[in-house]
Amino acid sequence: MHNQEDRHSVRPRRAFLVGLILPGQPGHVVEEHLDELAQLADTAGSVVVGRAVQSRKAPDAATFIGRGKAEQIAEEARELEADLLVFDDDLSGSQVKNVEEITKLQVMDRSALILDIFGQRARTREARTQVELARLQYMLPRLTRQWSHLSRQGGGFGTRGGEGEKQLEQDRRVLRARIRRLEDDLEKIERTRKVQRRGRDGFPSVALTGYTNAGKSTLFNRLTHAGALAEDRLFATLDAKLRRGPVGDGKYAVFADTVGFIRKLPHHLVSSFRSTLGEVTAADLVLHVVDRSHPRWREQMEVAEAVMDDLGVDRDRVMTVFNKSDAVLPEEPRNGDGVWVSAVTGEGIEALKAELGRRIGLQLPTRPAQEALPEVAPGLA
Repeated sequence: MHNQEDRHSVRPRRAFLVGLILPGQPGHVVEEHLDELAQLADTAGSVVVGRAVQSRKAPDAATFIGRGKAEQIAEEARELEADLLVFDDDLSGSQVKNVEEITKLQVMDRSALILDIFGQRARTREARTQVELARLQYMLPRLTRQWSHLSRQGGGFGTRGGEGEKQLEQDRRVLRARIRRLEDDLEKIERTRKVQRRGRDGFPSVALTGYTNAGKSTLFNRLTHAGALAEDRLFATLDAKLRRGPVGDGKYAVFADTVGFIRKLPHHLVSSFRSTLGEVTAADLVLHVVDRSHPRWREQMEVAEAVMDDLGVDRDRVMTVFNKSDAVLPEEPRNGDGVWVSAVTGEGIEALKAELGRRIGLQLPTRPAQEALPEVAPGLA
């Protein structure tokens, strides 16, 4: 993986996107998924120069899209001066190797691209540890093609040795040892987080979660008057941010802005980020923020619900917030089991606060604004 400094010293990579249409999948849906992949590539610092889709009854075991299609894509990509092929699905190590040999271009699958973005965005020790763990878990089954690059990826893997031991198995052994150390580090971080959460006892906690770029950070800023980064970009938030906010009648809660979810989110990332996502599982109330203006808002909502189910979040603690109401056509009915707001204009915010107060009820303490709870709550990374 490249670090952020590397990206400023060389020209942006020129990415060519590749999608696969399988039976039962409408072509327009695959094209919309490639639109999201283009956003991911842009977030990673690449320039998207073209795209191609292939229809097949099933993925090709050797190349995912078929040798003929790979050769055709290679020609199109070279004409556009692309130097990177990005697939909207996960590939096996052998598939990546075969496509690279056919096209003579670097190949990256969707999970690798997301991991690349997380690697760039990680700022705190916790986030960097979580990203490195997910990256190594992603690499482990793909070492058949990557072992020779290990010395350049992250460093610190130790010296190679073991007389008579195959180089590949040695690399696997070193990676497994590093993974165990990172898992131990994250366990210590999680214990610290639990202590910090106990330090916030007496104030109800409200976690904001949902699909990436749904406007969680903008809503967090609106509810807490914080200055958290709010970009129109995927995964602008990586570390959990904690801050108090009023919910009416002199009552306060601790709000947590957390990392967003996305379609086909690498399961290693969900597992590795459990300490950060613990703010969601431990919250008294979870605000599921949905970008109601997005054409695929239902799919995005289902993706986030599936991840929350995987985390063990009780549905009874989840409250749906339909955000970006200002971007929804006026004639569209505002129905659904949720509160409609615009974090940008402030529309619906007071109604949201009232519903928050009602849902949390007597758990909300009444205290002066300056007493007991600092502006930035304990546990902020």
